[in-house]
Amino acid sequence: MRIFTGVLLSLVCFAVYATDPYPRDSNIDVVHYEFSIYLSDSYNLIRGEAKIRITHTGNTDAVNLDLVTLNDKGSGMTVEEVIIDGSPANWNHKDNRLKIDLESMKVEGETSNLLIRYYGIPADGLIISSNRYGDRTFFADNWPDRARNWIPCIDHPSDKAFVDFIVYAPEKYKVVANGYLYEESILPEGVKLTHWKEEISIPTKVMVIGVAKFAVQLAGKVGGTDIWSYVFPEDREAGFSDYSVAVGPFTWYSERIGPYAYEKLANVQSKTMFGGMENAGCIFYSEASVTGEGRAERLMAHEIAHQWFGNSVTEKDWHHIWLSEGFATYLTALYQGSREGETRLRAVMNMARQRVISSYKQNPAPVIDTTIIDFMKLLSTNSYQKGAWVLHMLKSEIGDELFWSGMQTFYARYRNRNALTSDFKNTMEEISGCDLDRFFHQWLYLSGHPELKISWTYNNRREEINVLVEQKQENNVFEFPLDLQINDPAGIRIERIMVNQKIQSFILKSSDPPYDIIPDPEVRLLFEDRS
Repeated sequence: MRIFTGVLLSLVCFAVYATDPYPRDSNIDVVHYEFSIYLSDSYNLIRGEAKIRITHTGNTDAVNLDLVTLNDKGSGMTVEEVIIDGSPANWNHKDNRLKIDLESMKVEGETSNLLIRYYGIPADGLIISSNRYGDRTFFADNWPDRARNWIPCIDHPSDKAFVDFIVYAPEKYKVVANGYLYEESILPEGVKLTHWKEEISIPTKVMVIGVAKFAVQLAGKVGGTDIWSYVFPEDREAGFSDYSVAVGPFTWYSERIGPYAYEKLANVQSKTMFGGMENAGCIFYSEASVTGEGRAERLMAHEIAHQWFGNSVTEKDWHHIWLSEGFATYLTALYQGSREGETRLRAVMNMARQRVISSYKQNPAPVIDTTIIDFMKLLSTNSYQKGAWVLHMLKSEIGDELFWSGMQTFYARYRNRNALTSDFKNTMEEISGCDLDRFFHQWLYLSGHPELKISWTYNNRREEINVLVEQKQENNVFEFPLDLQINDPAGIRIERIMVNQKIQSFILKSSDPPYDIIPDPEVRLLFEDRS
């Protein structure tokens, strides 16, 4: 129930776990993928060979994987053969699911090794296209659950695994992927084998390959991690200059949050759906991100922040995506503030606040909206700007020092694992010693924000300011601290009041009538001014 009228509510929402509709099997855990992918310049059909190691966490007689079936346009994958532990298996591939029968019941602790041979033209997920210079390119674009279009997998962020990509492609191409470069060899008939190995567990949404003509440069080294730039050869000079700024946010996040999780970071000019996609250790940016005008820093800061939150600490449920997008948005704002000053941070958060207010009129939903089943719709102002505002208000609520301690603890505790909002809340409560039930509930699980009408009068005889605060939103009464800047003949001062009722009055002592009263002068509260 979303209507909230009391000052305190006994919460059950933090016990809610997986709510998205993915058909999870708690009896299996993919430990490792090895994908051999064969690419050609003559056609868009790919051939694949997937080796998948599974640990059984319960009794299992079949394994179900995601793999898009052939459609009436000729796109999709066709399975040729499935082998389990060296023996042919019975399998059924329909409705975008590959069901594989096990030879005998597996019990907890046992493992299975699958070999799947398949081919087809990817309907999505692996984008085979041409870049702005007319050169052929191949770029994986898996988010949110589009990996199934070209690799058999458990296409959900809750099942993280190691991954190897072994790519066979014409030798003119360079190949970049997750992890570190394990092998690059020229084979007969003009084919190059490139093997990238990722030995940190990651979700399928950020498992990728990029295959194109690239110019490559080492942009820098931070704490033992190499930061690489991959750009189209025609954009070599401008691209290397634009992408060199990655060192700044990478260093800042490493110092403020904790050690980087992956073997390297490649920033890659690409041809995919998004302006930027935070693939683990291998970020893809729109080809238009290279301009030679040095405008890529904010975009890169956002995608690099995801390496900590979204990739290493990954939402266990799609509906908790604010743990990824809200975190990256706010960390980008904080990075901008560290570079340009507190005034810049306030300007960024004020712009974000205006977007939240505007968006709410079109989409009156909470940040954690379990009604969404089209995961693309999760890419909303709620996940980004409102998620960022939740963190901004939390920092104000508990203070900078405890906020950063909590962020560092949350990252260390869930590094290379999955987490839910309840895990973040519990960590912040533990570090701060505060009860944050109401804070998390009202800002994440309820829709809307305070819409405030603030008025005041001055009593000369009593030397008092009477401030009246009205919450004008139709549903939900919020509880929050509100700073008021008092401008009077004595100067400027800030008074903080605690608002927790629909209509509430406050008495402030003042020897002189104020010239003006400005709400939230330091931009710390998500609210709409209806005065």
